[in-house]
Amino acid sequence: MKQVKPFYKTTKWKNVREKSLRNHKYLCQESLRYGKHEEAEMVHHIFPLEHYPELAYVQWNLLPVTNKRHNTFHRRTDNSLTEKGLYWQEKRMKEYDAWKQRGNKDV
Repeated sequence: MKQVKPFYKTTKWKNVREKSLRNHKYLCQESLRYGKHEEAEMVHHIFPLEHYPELAYVQWNLLPVTNKRHNTFHRRTDNSLTEKGLYWQEKRMKEYDAWKQRGNKDV
């Protein structure tokens, strides 16, 4: 039986992740909101992967952040979004609506 690679280990994800980091000059986008320049360590899915798998590779849904900042986007008890996580969803709602209007086409 063929074993399926976990999502975050796939070559496709690694390439998309690198593109997102590069597009944002490897800077944490949440830190920039506060005028701080911190190196991004990971890429957050604004609309969570487990609820929106169709947005897994869509660049406007990806947000480079530090691990510390990322931990403020989700409640660790149930993985629901915090106020900061919801802030970024609201900020990207136009992109989400336009994506739905185009028939869920990757951008």
